[in-house]
Amino acid sequence: MNVGGAFATAVLQVIFAILSVIQWLVIIAAVISWVNPDPRNAIVQFLYRTTEPILRPFRKILPPRRTGGIDLSPILVILLILFLKVLLSNLFLTSVRAF
Repeated sequence: MNVGGAFATAVLQVIFAILSVIQWLVIIAAVISWVNPDPRNAIVQFLYRTTEPILRPFRKILPPRRTGGIDLSPILVILLILFLKVLLSNLFLTSVRAF
């Protein structure tokens, strides 16, 4: 593998790590929302500040009032993250094989 391929692999691994962290933050925020957390808690505030900008567009597309009060936005975000991981890995493998 050449230097460009190694650099691309490193960038892809960093992107995958960031997507995994976002995925886990969304999962943790969804689980914590089930137990009516204290909004003044620093961890709850951090989770809300980091996940709400990601979840908000999905809540506008599919609001909980249209799905029987169930917020499906975390599931949609996780599916999108999984899609992005597969897409990026397939694009990367295709570009590496071309060289």
